[in-house]
Amino acid sequence: MTAPDRSGTGSFTVASFNVNGIRAARRRGFDEWLATRGPDVVALQELRCPATEVGEFDGYSAAVDVGSVPGRNGVALLTRRPPVAVRTWVSHPPRARGLGEFAAHGRYIEADLADRPLTVASLYLPKGGLPAHLQRPGSMREAPDGGARYERKRRFLDAFTREVNRNRLAAARAGREFLLVGDLNVAHTRHDVTNWRPAQKMDGFLPEHREWFDTVLGSRRLVDVVRQTHGERPGPLTWWSWAGQSFTKDVGWRVDHQLATPGLARLAVDVTVDKEAAPDERLSDHAPLVVTYRELLPQTLT
Repeated sequence: MTAPDRSGTGSFTVASFNVNGIRAARRRGFDEWLATRGPDVVALQELRCPATEVGEFDGYSAAVDVGSVPGRNGVALLTRRPPVAVRTWVSHPPRARGLGEFAAHGRYIEADLADRPLTVASLYLPKGGLPAHLQRPGSMREAPDGGARYERKRRFLDAFTREVNRNRLAAARAGREFLLVGDLNVAHTRHDVTNWRPAQKMDGFLPEHREWFDTVLGSRRLVDVVRQTHGERPGPLTWWSWAGQSFTKDVGWRVDHQLATPGLARLAVDVTVDKEAAPDERLSDHAPLVVTYRELLPQTLT
């Protein structure tokens, strides 16, 4: 089944989806979702397999970086037409000091689209942990590590702020808008977490993580397209634990984002999370985040 052709409709759609293993997601029905939904651009995270096992996607050209850590990470961009250019941190090492340790891990890929003046990046930001002073043995899913995972994520966040600013400006110099999408493993506001008060002492919603998110956003930098379109109200959520009744009771987080340059953000008209109807229909512990934009023309550039 071929995804529907949306050319000439005056709009285009971008989906971000952490598949939590592309092979497992395809067994559960990812290809059927892709054919039915038919996004123009799809950013994937957590492929978690060798490049030879990612496979092909009917109707799409796939740019992939699976990384060097077996069974972990991996990002991809699916586009209707082969991109003009594709950059990973292997082919184009990050310039910001502090990202070198992550360059071969399959966490970032960006492409200059062939059919519109837009650069799209897919990011899988590292999971972290709690700082040492918040770690309590016996109350954590993972063994205490003295804050090592927390510090690792902090290093990434600090460096990535500089890197994404450079990439955004490079796109502007080339006459392109810039769109960063993916699983950022950070929820920004209280509307992005169901139980936000206790979450303030959890990885991904610590005050310093939310402050980092503030530094990425700005009227001259990047705009949280989902929050802008959805408004200052709870949701939409994109991740629910596999455990318990989280999915059924809609107790989750929004850690999947689309951050756009202001010119593109002004064109966003609709946000949808393709949450499955029942737990046994889930493709992943995340659900696809789909944003519809009015068609991007050269005169709409920032």
